[in-house]
Amino acid sequence: MVAARTADTRPQIDEALVRRLVDTQFPQWAGLSLELLSPAGSDHVIYRLGEELSVRLPRHVGAIGQARKESRWLPRLAPHLPLAVPVPVGVGEPDFGYPWPWAVSRWLDGEVATVDALGDSSGAAVELARFLAALQRFAPEDIPAGNTGEDLTGRPLSDWDGATRAAIAEVDGVFDTTAVTELWNAALSAPGWDRSPVWFHGDFHTGNLLTTDGRLSAVIDFGGLGIGDPACDLMIAFTLMSANSRAAFRDALGVDDATWTRGRGWALATGLNAYTSYAAVDPRVAAQTTRQITQALIG
Repeated sequence: MVAARTADTRPQIDEALVRRLVDTQFPQWAGLSLELLSPAGSDHVIYRLGEELSVRLPRHVGAIGQARKESRWLPRLAPHLPLAVPVPVGVGEPDFGYPWPWAVSRWLDGEVATVDALGDSSGAAVELARFLAALQRFAPEDIPAGNTGEDLTGRPLSDWDGATRAAIAEVDGVFDTTAVTELWNAALSAPGWDRSPVWFHGDFHTGNLLTTDGRLSAVIDFGGLGIGDPACDLMIAFTLMSANSRAAFRDALGVDDATWTRGRGWALATGLNAYTSYAAVDPRVAAQTTRQITQALIG
């Protein structure tokens, strides 16, 4: 999801800190090795713990709810999903100067999905559509009453209007800002979700998909998990897929025109936000978000 920019108040995280946290709070794993996973994304520092576990520590305040959210909801969702998802085994508490909850989960083998490997694969596109359909079928009312808190409430695309228009102004000369503005206006004007709220992943892009032997194997990083309009998850159609596989994905998921337009808006907003935040310092992000923005414009 799009995140507001805030001052960098990231705590210092190193192996010595992680070792102390694990050894004191989970002594049953004190003898296991630690290996830093790099790159691990912008939200967490990740260490592999032994052969079968991983430790994830939020880097910034925007990610601090993920450990408890995944621990609470993923065990309930996982049996209904056709791809593997993280298996939480413990939530650590703040200590030794580290200020936030952190997580221990089962290690998931696999490589991060890439456009080169899967972008033209209609089979992969249909498999992702089936994953989202299964997620959406697990209705919020299937969860025991009283457990759906505010942290699961989906926010409307309009909440990001100011930040997105600021980003559009910032990329003038890099992208066709007339076309970008037209798409953004169309996404905001599209009819909203008028059916019952459904589950969405919330950050459904290539970096959160794993492959094994060239096939999709797992979906990770459910920090944006929520209930509401599923249009945000259509981001994957523009971060991973080509025009042909995107058409197969849309057909398999049965996406109406209004939801598709809102999905293009989510892809545009998240792409612009990441581009203006990271492209100048990370060529990989620059390339990925440039593709995301241009594919969203194509539709």
